Parts: sequence; C-alpha cells; structure tokens
Amino acid sequence: MKSVAVIGASLAGLYAARALRAQGFDGRLVIVGDERHRPYDRPPLSKDFLTGAAGQEQLALADAEEIAELDAEWLLGTRATGLDTTAGAVLLDGGRSLTTDGVVLATGAAPRRLPGAAPTGTHTLRTLDDAQALRTDLAGVARRVVVIGAGFIGAEVASSCAALGHDVTVVEAAPLPLLPQLGEEMARICAALHADHRVTLLTGTGVSRLHGGGTDDRLTAVELSDGRLLPADVVVVGIGVRPHTGWLEGSGLPLDDGVVCDAGGVTPLSRIVAVGDVARAAGSRAEHWTSATEQAAVAVRNLLAGSTVATHRSLPYFWSDQYGVRIQFAGRRAPGDTPRLVEGSPDDRSFLACYERDGRTTAVLALNRPRPFMRHRRELARATHPATA
Repeated sequence: MKSVAVIGASLAGLYAARALRAQGFDGRLVIVGDERHRPYDRPPLSKDFLTGAAGQEQLALADAEEIAELDAEWLLGTRATGLDTTAGAVLLDGGRSLTTDGVVLATGAAPRRLPGAAPTGTHTLRTLDDAQALRTDLAGVARRVVVIGAGFIGAEVASSCAALGHDVTVVEAAPLPLLPQLGEEMARICAALHADHRVTLLTGTGVSRLHGGGTDDRLTAVELSDGRLLPADVVVVGIGVRPHTGWLEGSGLPLDDGVVCDAGGVTPLSRIVAVGDVARAAGSRAEHWTSATEQAAVAVRNLLAGSTVATHRSLPYFWSDQYGVRIQFAGRRAPGDTPRLVEGSPDDRSFLACYERDGRTTAVLALNRPRPFMRHRRELARATHPATA
C-alpha cells in the first residue's frame, strides 16, 4: 500500500494517522478535514474553553514537532463530497479528487438540530467555531440561557453557563437525564446536580418551537410542547448527533447509523476502514473519546494487513465534568441491574457504586472518586475479558 487518505482531521483521524506511521507505513499520507483547524480536543469546548479558563492554543492534540513527524499532506477546510470505490478516489469540494490505495473514514458526527426556524442566538456545540460563537454570545451581561437536552453536552454547557453567572434552564424530554445510561436511581442523583447550582431542570417535555423578533430575528423565547413559554436570550441545542455519512451515499458502502464495519473497523471493502463516531462496528456505535483513540490502531493494523487480523472490544467507558463533579462510568449496564453503593455518599456528591446482576459486577459509576473508579474499571475489564487481538 503506497498511499492512504484519512478523511476527518479530528481525534480519530489524528490517532489513525499516528498509528499508520507507528506501524511502519512510510507512503503518502493525506489528511482531509472540513474544518480549517488542525486536530483539537473537543471535550474542553463545553467546559474550560466556554468559561474562558482555556484558550484555543491549549486545545491542540499535537504540537508542531508531532505534526512534522507525521509527514502528511493536510487538506484542511476541505470537504469530502463522495467516494468512488471502483476508482479508489475520494471526491472533494470544488470538483477535485484524491486517488488513494487505502481510506480511513473518520468524519465523526454532526449535531442534530431542531426542526423549524433558528433565530439569532440559537447554538449547537460540536466544533471550535461553534464554541467560539457561543462564548461570544455569552460575553458581557447575564443572559437567560435555555439548554435543550440534558445529556453530557447539555449538562456540561449548563454547568459552564451557571459558573459564568447566567440564568440557566435545562429542558429534557425524558423523565430523567441520563436514564438509559445510568438507570433511575443513579440518574436521579446526577440530575440533582443541576438544582445544587440553582439551574432549573424541566423534564418530561420537549420543545415546540423557538420564537424570535426584531430586525435581526433575535431569540426571545422557547415554546415547550406543553405550551409553556420560557424567555430566552441564548439557546443551546444538545439533542445528540448523527454520524456524518451523507457524503458516502451511493458509494456502495453499507450505512446504518454509521458506516457498517466489523469489530476491527473493516468495511466490506478491506481497503476502507472506519473509526470514531462514524463507525458502526460489530453492530454498535460509540461516541466517546476513549473509543475513538482505541479503535484507530486496530483499524489501521487491519488496513495495512488487507484483512481483519485484530478486533477491538474494550469495555465501554465515558466521563463528564459537571458543576465541579467528575462523573465516570464503565461497563455494560442492562435494565434490571442493581446499583450497590461501595464507598462515599450520594448526599456528598462523592461516591462509587457497582451495578450487579446475578452476583457479578456489570458496570461501575463514580462521582468524584477517580482513583477507586480506575481500580474498579481495571478489575471489571479483566473480569469481562474483552476480545482484543
């Protein structure tokens, strides 16, 4: 294999490029990214970057020396528009094309948006440019902020906005935030973090539409599905993401909530692999930082081998920082698994709990208990014997 194109210049794309060089690939390496920025870390966008505690320079995932060592051609601000699998060509905006022997698909995901009009002051948060626009809108006077969606992004944005002194309301359609991930008992404890910091949490209701007014159509209110109106100056929509696969339609690759691939990231065409948020590997798609970094080395190994010689099945893991509390979770919790408090107290917002089923641990959750959590995570990973080669 003499040339490889990595489509996507974010976390998964960068780690794939690093893995290619680390595994001995010395051919032409081209990295295509639709953003104009070199790879940067996304988790701080909703936290330290939004509050101003971190600047853009602190987000970089690689310094100048590391970038030089990759010896890659960077096509930033360039959008992939199609994939000709017969010709082995990636189609780019402006009518350009890139012919290559191998392709790593790392295009990530795009935020879901509300139907209907989006008045000025409506934001999503996925990219650095998104975060800069939101930070600008929050600068100066106190704002009435409505966050739609109480998942990780929504809760982190609410936490940051509250820390900045804004009046924050979070709207969540589910009965409790993070209910599918944590179950009712633990989700209720995490939901209480909002009230701890004078953030209003409205659950069990959706959003009907956004209201704007004036010559610039500036946001004035959020209308809920039950008819209530929430006055608002800024809205942040955090209702999940969609894998960025539209450009692959018609390519012949199977698409189903992501690029369908095996547990090694390999698509039905062995010279094309998928990693990160866009990859639906072995029937599931992960949207977390750790998965994106771990998948890359395995997928690249398979790409260079020309077949699936390794698989990736690590223990699911995620973390979130909200209101000064670090929430960490690892494992595969199923409905009916019972959480057992191991140490600490939920009242203190500092504890560790293990989910159990038939006498064995299936998952572990911690609030502000990072060291014992990591120990339990390692033990759980050993006990479940993840299939890695």
